[in-house]
Amino acid sequence: MTSEVVTRVPAAHRVSRYAAMIVALSLGLIVVVVVSLGLGQYALSPADVVGVLLQSVGIPSAWAPDATAAAGVILDIRLPRIVLGLLVGAALAVSGVLMQAIFGNPLADAAVVGVSSGAALGAAASLTFGLSVLGLWTTPAFAFVGGLAAVFAVYGISRSGGRTEVVTLLLTGIAVNAIAGAGLAFLAFAGTTSTREQIVFWQLGSLNGALWQNIALVAPLVMVGVLAALFVAGRLDLFALGERTARHLGVRVELLRVTVIVMVALLVCAAVAFAGIIGFVGLVVPHLMRMAIGPAHLPLVVTSALGGALLIAIADLVARTAVPLADLPIGMITALVGGPFFLWLLVRARRQAGGWG
Repeated sequence: MTSEVVTRVPAAHRVSRYAAMIVALSLGLIVVVVVSLGLGQYALSPADVVGVLLQSVGIPSAWAPDATAAAGVILDIRLPRIVLGLLVGAALAVSGVLMQAIFGNPLADAAVVGVSSGAALGAAASLTFGLSVLGLWTTPAFAFVGGLAAVFAVYGISRSGGRTEVVTLLLTGIAVNAIAGAGLAFLAFAGTTSTREQIVFWQLGSLNGALWQNIALVAPLVMVGVLAALFVAGRLDLFALGERTARHLGVRVELLRVTVIVMVALLVCAAVAFAGIIGFVGLVVPHLMRMAIGPAHLPLVVTSALGGALLIAIADLVARTAVPLADLPIGMITALVGGPFFLWLLVRARRQAGGWG
């Protein structure tokens, strides 16, 4: 099993770095959200955006524009999309922290246990067979169920004698991913040209068409997952010392592993159900935060949630404005960021520590 690559941060500076990181990420998030709310085909100034937001919570302001269309554009079209993006980013980044902690592997993310491929298979099934039992929520519901089914299949198959081993989980995840990939290819082959385009577009990820009703479903799931991650953060610190040491220190390792896998399934399924598959967030953001503030999991979960939300907010802004009258897939943009970062991380790890092994 490989070990994590961590840039050591002096203990005396960790608290100040953590506080500075929280402030920087929060300010960055506010700036990006205000800018994103103002940019688009119906352009608004930052003052107009702030005025509309204040007016929406009952605070009168001279900044609010007279045109009622401005409030409609911000509150009914752009704000739901941005809020959904923030939730998706936080969910994916926190799931990455949890997966890397429980697997003790810097390359682990939710895809390892098959949640992304399972969700894609579920979404593809609803599109190929033209299912509409839940109306507009049919595809998200099938994606959610598909992701959960894949995760629990991986865990159920790899569990033996009341316990699971990390290697078995990884190998089972590879097998389930392969099966789901084959099923996805078959559904794409069996579908029409239009269906295949829908499947491909869903896999690339998008926040287009976000509604407040979607957020009402996603937000509680993400909040539960993040709060649970904060609750187990101390145990994950002990788990990082090794399974045997963690057991001696009172950690119920198997219960912790099951809890983390369930949390990851909850977070990622909630995220991909309405936004499709958005890769690299769960891999890139935890590494960046770990290099900045160290490996302690409580601050890592908090900063990763903020960092993931910020990354998706920026990616969505680029997706909406980079090409006029077009909406680029967010998964493509995060891959453009995550791919070079991953290569840089690989070269850096090899240069400083001779690799991860």
